[in-house]
Amino acid sequence: MPSTTIWIIVYFAVANLFGFASMGMDKYRAQNHKWRISEAMLFFFAIIGGSIGSIIGMKFFRHKTKHKKFTIGLPIILLIQIAIVIYLIVSPQLNITIQ
Repeated sequence: MPSTTIWIIVYFAVANLFGFASMGMDKYRAQNHKWRISEAMLFFFAIIGGSIGSIIGMKFFRHKTKHKKFTIGLPIILLIQIAIVIYLIVSPQLNITIQ
């Protein structure tokens, strides 16, 4: 496996770990009336590549599951990311040139 591939895998593993952990930490803080992680930061972790971890964290910790913004938004982010990955895999094979 090329070293670039390893770094990409590590990046997405860390991003998903942050997405998962942020849901758990926010749930804990909500239950204990402490300072919360902003919704913008929760979405940020999903957007930078942690959407799977964020979705799993949302389900695992039962956090933000009644908020349409999260129950619809996080899967949409994931679908967009999947589409981007598919495009990046397929586009070099299309050999499209812009003139």
